[in-house]
Amino acid sequence: MAITISELYGKKIISGTGHWIGEVGEVVIDVENGTVSHLLLGKIDATKAREMVRELFKNSVEYKRVKKVTDTILVSGN
Repeated sequence: MAITISELYGKKIISGTGHWIGEVGEVVIDVENGTVSHLLLGKIDATKAREMVRELFKNSVEYKRVKKVTDTILVSGN
């Protein structure tokens, strides 16, 4: 099943143990591989683009952890 990137925005992210992690604010694309890399929890301020790398690792979920996408996004781990 395929979904569009825009369908990910605003979805709640839940861990495999049932803990709420956050909501998708931004989607990071790996343009070299043509895949989704990370789901950011919140929006990136365009005026602070230099801080994006720090925010990426601090407030994000690696897309490879995604196990299921329905009304919510279920990810592995805590």
